[in-house]
Parts: sequence; structure tokens; C-alpha cells
Amino acid sequence: MKKTKSVLKIALPLLIGIALVWYSLTQISIPTLIQYFKDANYGWIFLAIFCSILSHASRAYRWLYMAEPLGFKPRFGNSFMAVYAAYLINFTIPRAGEIARATILTNYEGIPFDKGFGTIVAERIADLFMLLALVVLALSLEFEFIYNFFALKFNPSTLIIGAVGLLILAGLIFLYIQKSVSILALKVKTFIKGLIEGALSIFRMKHKWAFIGHTIFIWIMYVLMFYITTFALPELHGISVAAILIGFILASFSIAATNGGIGSFPEAVVIAFSLFNILEEPSRAFGWIMWSTQTLVIIVIGGLSLVYLPIFNRKKISV
Repeated sequence: MKKTKSVLKIALPLLIGIALVWYSLTQISIPTLIQYFKDANYGWIFLAIFCSILSHASRAYRWLYMAEPLGFKPRFGNSFMAVYAAYLINFTIPRAGEIARATILTNYEGIPFDKGFGTIVAERIADLFMLLALVVLALSLEFEFIYNFFALKFNPSTLIIGAVGLLILAGLIFLYIQKSVSILALKVKTFIKGLIEGALSIFRMKHKWAFIGHTIFIWIMYVLMFYITTFALPELHGISVAAILIGFILASFSIAATNGGIGSFPEAVVIAFSLFNILEEPSRAFGWIMWSTQTLVIIVIGGLSLVYLPIFNRKKISV
């Protein structure tokens, strides 16, 4: 049973990704997609790549603040290469990158695996809060637009009844989890407790404001690289801030759906941009260009990191 679950965890996202790649390429011909790649302005794409490298470098440096309370002073080089190696490994087995990152830090910095992995989980909690903050920002900036969009699709009274129903259901689930002693309920309570504790631990750090500053910078770079890439296609010039935010949010969630967002990333962009009446063809092409270029950078830097890590640490030891 456990073996079957492990196989499904690896195979299912990959199969979904392959299916989405097939679907996406049935919606836009390969010659048309290649032409979009040829016509793209790579000056903007390289600028977006630079923003992504800055965000990952900031992520690597941010982690140093989390290692300090543990009594370790890891080198930035190891942290940076561990970040890129983790992203690369996530393309093979979802979430395996975090384990690999903690393992790299154990091997080359002597940080116990459980403690290193714990800090990485805490980092992810901070990132989750930032993503939720972007969702709230998008909703607050475009509440009227989003409400009107769904009002056209559904009867307003149906929306209100549905919202009230969801609130009641959420309340009932909350009460059940609070009182239940089932294994599932205990797991959920432990997870929520971990989220809260992880978030609060950030404010007890010695360099908490530097950590928060890096976290904000990382996500600004993420959104900026998404926005900058739109300039590579003339068809997307003048795109609204709301479209950028919603496109980025859906694309971010798509990365968790399949291995590194394969297949799901372009389709998430199409869904988001279609809300703003942006044509499917340039939207899908943008999704593929953005995903392909950023993935290529991860493959190159992540691969070089895995090769160079033992060399970098051997030199350090021999000094």
C-alpha cells in the first residue's frame, strides 16, 4: 500500500503534466509556438531571468539568518547552490528538492538534517503567507471586476448563498477538527499548529526584519520577472496590473500541481488572462516562453551546482 502511494505521488503529477502538455500543444500549433519564440524580445527575457536569479540569491541569503540561531554559520555559496539544486530535483520528484536541499546542507555544512529541514519548512511558511497576501491584494484591487465577472456567470443570489454555505461548511469542519481525535483531524491540527509556530518564530529571530525584507524582495522579484516577460510579446503590451497579479497567482499554484509546472503553467496563464479578454494564442505562447526560459536557467545553474558543490567544498577544506 505504501509503495503504491509513493509511486502515485511521483507518477500522477508527471502524467497530469504530460497530459496538459499534449492538450496545450493541441490548442496552439508547434510552428506557431516556435514563431512566437523567434519573434520574442529576448532583452526583456534576459532581464526577467536576472530578476529570478536575484530572487533565488536572496532566498539563499535569507536562509543564513535561520541557520544562525542553530549555532551554524553556513557559507552563502553552499546555500545558493543548494537552492538551485533543490529546484532542479523538484522537476523529477515533487517536493524532493526540499529534502535534497537539507541533505546538501547536512553534507557540506554539518547542519543536522532534521534542523535544516525544519528551517526550510519555516521558509515555505513565510512564502505561503506572501502568496496569500498577493491573493488578498489582487482581490482588494479588483474586487468589483472579479465580482462582476462571476455575477455574469452565476446569479448573484446564488453566489451569496454559496458564500454563506462555504462559511458554514468551514465552521463545521473547524469544529469537527477541534473536537475530533481521529488521525486525520490530529494531522490537520498539527499542520495548522506548525504553520502558526513557524510564522511566529520569524518574529523571534535576531535578524527578523532582514528576513522579512528578503522575503518581500523575493516575491517582488517573482512578480517583476512575470511582468517583465510580458514585454517580450507585443500582443501583451499594456497588460493590466490585475491581469499580472492573477496570472502570477494561478501560475504559482500550477507549479505545485505538476513537476515544476510542466504543462500546467501555460494553461494557468491562459485561464488567468482569459478573464481579461486577452487572446488565448499569445497568452499560451507567453506561458510557454516564461516557463521554458526559467526552467532552462534552473536546469543549467542547478546542474552546475550539483557538479560544483563537491569541488567548492574540497577547495575550502584544503585551505
